[in-house]
Amino acid sequence: MSEPVLARHEGAVLVLTLNRAEKKNALTGAMYTALTEAIESANADPGLGAILILGQPGIFCAGNDIKDFIGFAMSGSLGGPILGFLRALVANQKPLVAAVDGGAIGIGTTMILHCDYALASERAIFATPFVDLALVPEAGSSLIVPQLMGQRLAFEMLVMGERFDAARARETGLVNRVVASGDIETEALAVAARIAAKPREAVAISRRLMRGDPEALLARIDEEAAAFAQRLGSAEARAAFEAFLSKPKS
Repeated sequence: MSEPVLARHEGAVLVLTLNRAEKKNALTGAMYTALTEAIESANADPGLGAILILGQPGIFCAGNDIKDFIGFAMSGSLGGPILGFLRALVANQKPLVAAVDGGAIGIGTTMILHCDYALASERAIFATPFVDLALVPEAGSSLIVPQLMGQRLAFEMLVMGERFDAARARETGLVNRVVASGDIETEALAVAARIAAKPREAVAISRRLMRGDPEALLARIDEEAAAFAQRLGSAEARAAFEAFLSKPKS
C-alpha cells in the first residue's frame, strides 16, 4: 500500500504530496498526523528553507475522509489529529507554498489560508461547505478570511458556501497566481526554491513580523473547534449528514 502522504527533498525544499487520489485526497487522521510530523521535522532542519504542499493532478484535497469524520461526530469532537495539524500550521516557521490543481474543499481550502504563497491551476475550485453540513468554519478561517477578503466576501465563502474558481480566488487574494494545470508543480517548485534561496533568518524574521502574535489565531482555532464539536452533536448536523450520505454518488 502506498503512503498517503509522500515526502521528498528538492534541494532546500521539502515537498509534501497528498497521495490518496482514489479518495480525492480526503484527509484521514493518519494523514493529518503525517503532515504534522513532516512540518515539525522541517522546522527542526536548518537545511530546509521552504515547504511545498501538492495534491494530485485534478484534485488537491476533497476535505475530511467521511469515515473518519463520522467517527469524530460520534465522539463529539473535531479530532486530535486535526487540531494537531492546525496548530502545527500556526507554529510553522518555514515559508509554506501550496499548489492547487482541481478541487480544494473544506480543509483543502482552509489550509491554504496558512500558506505564504499559493498557486492555482485554471481548473481549481475552492469551497467551504461547513454551514451546509450544519457545522461552522474551522482552521481559524473565521478570523483569517474576513481579514483577507472583507466581511461580505467572507460571508459568501464561509456561510453561503459559494464556490470560488481560480480567477475569483486570485481576485480575492486567496491565491497569488493562476497557471496552467500542466505547469503548476514546476511553477510551484520554482517559487519555493526561490524563497528557500533567500537569507533564512531575514525571511523568518520578516514572516514573523507580518504574521504578528499567533495567540489570537490559536484562540480562534480553539473557539471554532469547541463550536464545531457542539454542532457535531446537533440534530441539524445529524440531518445534514444523513442527507449527504443518501445522495447518489457520481
